[in-house]
Amino acid sequence: MLDVLGAEIGKGLRIQLAHPTGHIITLLISTMMYLGLQFVMGQGQLRADLLPQTLIAIGGYWFLQYAALVMVADLIEEKRAGTFAQAQMTPAPAWLPMLGRLITASVFGLAVAAVAALVPMLVAGITIPLRWAAVLPALLVGANALAFTFLLAALALRSPMIGALQSLFTSLVLLLNGSFLPLSFYPDWLAVLARLLPTTLGVEAITQTLFEDRTLAAIWTGGTLPWLIAHTLALTVVSGLLFVRNHRRALQESS
Repeated sequence: MLDVLGAEIGKGLRIQLAHPTGHIITLLISTMMYLGLQFVMGQGQLRADLLPQTLIAIGGYWFLQYAALVMVADLIEEKRAGTFAQAQMTPAPAWLPMLGRLITASVFGLAVAAVAALVPMLVAGITIPLRWAAVLPALLVGANALAFTFLLAALALRSPMIGALQSLFTSLVLLLNGSFLPLSFYPDWLAVLARLLPTTLGVEAITQTLFEDRTLAAIWTGGTLPWLIAHTLALTVVSGLLFVRNHRRALQESS
């Protein structure tokens, strides 16, 4: 099983590293997009009071968006080339190769998010405090984003509209998870809707620990942390069940 997992990860890394130009362009566009976005929201200036919180939010979006892009694009390419069924000819369980793909996607998603966040920090002088209480919410943001990435991958096994669906969902995350403005600026009804999307609750928990100096106990009693855990678990269960269903049907297709 470990050999299959290692082979899948190695294959994914080689494929992605074989085309560095795409990653460089993605980094440039992501960085310019964020700075331009904040320049517009600040009405012609970069507001120091908004930059740290929005940078954390868009970092979560970058991780989700790029991890999903890598994983879903890989699946679509295999389906179009007709090699998807061949890749399943192994005694290892079906979820193991998918786990390898997910690890590859998370590596590149994390790399893009880290570099794309570092550039605005240097250019605009953004300072983000570091506190141990933010570690758990940050890990949960990653798990939450990867669970949603797996959900998109499960949909990609069957839906010919996965490209449009992925673009729609990730655009909603960008608009509502705090990348434009912190969640505290939203009207109550919009904040409730935003928390249903991946990364939003995690971003809210991180900002509470970093900028409001709350402890894990405080964000637990406040409800943010338990809702984040529940949201992540729900996404994981739904994506797992959908993968099992769609994987079985995909292998039954004559094409």
